[in-house]
Amino acid sequence: MTEMTDTRSGPLPDVPTEAAPASRAVLLWRAIFILVPLVFIVFLAMRLGTAKSEHRAEGLAPHLEFTTFEGETINLDDLRGQGVMVNFWASWCDPCREEAALLEETWRREKDKGIVFLGLDYLDQEPAAKAYLAEYDITYPNGPDLRSQVARRYGIQGVPETFFIDPEGKIVDIVVGPLTSQAQMDSYLDKIRPKEK
Repeated sequence: MTEMTDTRSGPLPDVPTEAAPASRAVLLWRAIFILVPLVFIVFLAMRLGTAKSEHRAEGLAPHLEFTTFEGETINLDDLRGQGVMVNFWASWCDPCREEAALLEETWRREKDKGIVFLGLDYLDQEPAAKAYLAEYDITYPNGPDLRSQVARRYGIQGVPETFFIDPEGKIVDIVVGPLTSQAQMDSYLDKIRPKEK
């Protein structure tokens, strides 16, 4: 059996008192190196958010013309006198899937009542987009937003994003994120519904 022996002789030497302030200085510099870039990143993110909101469409809806997946040309100017809902979506977007059935169900109910639904597929591949439309049996006009031209004009921040445009062509409401209930959807549609003559 091996015997354990203590090879230390005498008390441990004292640590110099200068080490404590030196280690505090190192910690302070580390904190500065971490905090300064972090503050800079937060500042840039805030500026980016402000820049995006400054370019968001409001008032009269910007020009909108696109070709549907079926080859039909849609022009917003031709829809004056009707309420228009423009929904930006993508097949890869999970929140878009949350609202897809609600949008189609509401479209079928509203299509003969002066309300038009339009869908613009954002940064997507056509086969995936068409599969998405088939999966949810979507029948209102949909087409690709080629080179994101319309999305840039409208200043969208992501998908899904929905614009409600009144019969005079003015943007009345913008919903960022999915529409989640029929009551919510109806409250927006009531603001763009054409007045009965």
